[in-house]
Order: sequence, then structure tokens, then C-alpha cells
Amino acid sequence: MQDFLSQWGEAAYTTAGFFWMALWAFALGYVISSGIQVFVTEKRMQKTMGKEESKGLLLGTFFGFISSSCSFAALASTKSLFKKGASFVSSIAFLLASTNLVIELGIIISIFLGWQFVVGEYVGGIILILISWLLIRLINPKKLIKKARERLDSEDDDDADPDKSWKKKMKSETGWAKVSQQYAMEWKMVWKDVTIGFTIAGIVAAFVPDSFFQTLFINSGQGNADLGFFTILEHIIVGPVAAFITFIGSMGNIPLAALLFGKGVSFAGVMAFIFSDLVVFPILRINAKYYGWKMSFFILFLLFTSLIGASLALHYGFNLLNLLPDPSSVKIMDTEYFKINYTFWLNMVFLAISGYLLYLGFFKRKDVMFMKEMAPKSQVLEKTLKYIAFVCYAWLIAGLAIKFFVN
Repeated sequence: MQDFLSQWGEAAYTTAGFFWMALWAFALGYVISSGIQVFVTEKRMQKTMGKEESKGLLLGTFFGFISSSCSFAALASTKSLFKKGASFVSSIAFLLASTNLVIELGIIISIFLGWQFVVGEYVGGIILILISWLLIRLINPKKLIKKARERLDSEDDDDADPDKSWKKKMKSETGWAKVSQQYAMEWKMVWKDVTIGFTIAGIVAAFVPDSFFQTLFINSGQGNADLGFFTILEHIIVGPVAAFITFIGSMGNIPLAALLFGKGVSFAGVMAFIFSDLVVFPILRINAKYYGWKMSFFILFLLFTSLIGASLALHYGFNLLNLLPDPSSVKIMDTEYFKINYTFWLNMVFLAISGYLLYLGFFKRKDVMFMKEMAPKSQVLEKTLKYIAFVCYAWLIAGLAIKFFVN
């Protein structure tokens, strides 16, 4: 019993430490993302992207890079761009870039996993887009694309204030009040995923033995360079399965990805796990609601195939350049999380910025209304996640009490 209580306290402390390490990065990323979403409208992006495939591919990737990392926001924006006339290729490029190439995700990855994974995330994101583009060119699903457009044409279109200059918006208090509301919406979208993801990471770190991961991921712990092709492939396929089981979003998944790598899962398997936020059932269901089931399964095939190809390319490319990261470099346990260092001061700065934004948008300028379209979520799933998050908070409070007042 004493061992269990000790592990419980350690799990809760690890979760709290993980979140403290990442707090400023979340705030920085969401301030940037919120500003871009307010000042750069989807209509302006679509006009810039145009219908030319090669230009649209590049601009879709760029606009995705400066967009939100939330899968549900990315799905809604992708649908809107596609509906307004952007090509299917550029829409898919935007979707992949906005969930894999975004700034805030890179910052979080750098904190937990190191620079090799940041490079892998961005290079892999580009490879994902290129493989998807190649598959679309080879398969050429004209009928599916036509039916998907026809399905969307029946929807009402609404673009509030699409032509106002972004420079004027940036100089106005109203514009920043809208940024504030979008910033709050970003947190509202992810708080359940982040709470559950970071709690699971703490529990796994404290309770789950290495033997479990060695069973789930064949031959894990033997060193990345020593693994054979089929072992790497198994890790890449199991990675999305693990992501499907947890389904806590790309931002919440990063501490768990660090744990997987620290337990000996291959670089390719961990990258596949991180890339997997668009190949889980809730995303499949939303795409079916937008475009129909045939197109939804085609997108699933497209993204899963690209994920496998990108993860393999990253592993063997990094191995060739002798850049595969060492699992021992990921230190997630026995860390003094709350000392006075750069993390502490960055957290103080961004807590102050967050406080000002929330004051501006919800107290000083309550007259301003801004609502970015979101993909329709399952009410049952969202309610379930909310209750699980509340259970997580109870677990964390009790665990911290045990660590500091019982043990």
C-alpha cells in the first residue's frame, strides 16, 4: 500500500511538472495562433491560394503553418477553404500543415523531446504533404471531389468582415479583443485533452513497467539503429493504435510521446504516434459529416499511407545522417520541475499576458463577439472527456497531497 501511495504521489507530481514546463509554450503558441486567425481571414487565404495546384499546395502549406494546431479547428478551416474553391490538394496540404507544422507544437516538442524531434516534425510534415499530393495525382479521385463539393454547396456561407485590412485590425482594440476571445476558445478546445493527456503521462511514468512497452512495441529498448525494417514498420503501425486508444490530441500527446521514446520505442514509432491525430475515429466521423463516407475513408487512406511513408523516410534519413536521437537524452522523471529558472519567468510573463487578454476580451470589451467555426464534435464524447478530466483533477489533488503531506 505504501508503494502504491508513493507512486500515486510521484505520478501526480510528474503531471504537474509536465504542465508547468509547457505552460508558457502553450500560451505563446495560442497567442500567435489566435492573432493569425483573427487578422487573416479564410476568404483572404482562399483568394491568395487560388485554384492552381502547385501554387495552392505551397500556400496551403504556409497558411496551415501559421494556423491553429487544434484538429477540430483545422477540420473546419479546411472544409471552409475547400468549399470556397481551393483545390483538394491545397486543402489537404492546409489540413496536414495546420496539425503538424504549427509553431506551438514545435515549441512543446522541443521542451519534451529535443531538437531532432522538432526537425522530424517539420520535415515529416512536409513529407506527409508531398506523399499525399503524389497519391492524389496518381489516384485522381475526380468523382469523389465533385460529390464532396456538391455536398458542401448546400450549406449556408458566412464570412464576417472579410475585407477589412489586417493592419487596421491589428491597430484596433476591437481586433485584440477578438484575439482574446479566440485565445480563450483555444484553451476551451484543448483543456480536456491536455488534462487527460498529461495525467496519463504521469501515471504511465510512475506505474507502467518497461516490459509493457517491450510487448506492445516489438524489440523496443534495443536502440534505434539496431532495429530491422519490419520492427520499425510494426512500431509505425502500433503508434497510431496507441494514439487511437488515448485520443487526447497532438498537444496533449507530446509528454506521452516522450515517455514512449524514453521507454525505448523507435524514433519512427514515436513520430507516427505524434502524426496520428488525423487518423482516429472522431476525425473520420467529422469528415464523413462534411464530405460523405467514401471521401472520408479516402482521406483516412491518404493520411495513414502518408504517415507510414513519412515515418519510414524520417527514420532512415536520420539514420543515414547519424542523427537518430538517444532515448537516454529524454529525462522525464526525477526532474526538479519548479525551480526558479527561465521556465518560471516565462510562465510569469505569459500568465500576465493571458490575464490582460482575458480582461480585455471579457470585461473591458464585452461588446465584441468573435467565433471561429469549429468542426462538430460528438456531444457524448465531449461530455465523457469532461467528466474524465474532472476525475483527473481529483486524482492530481489527492496525489499531490499524498506526496507532500503523507509520504
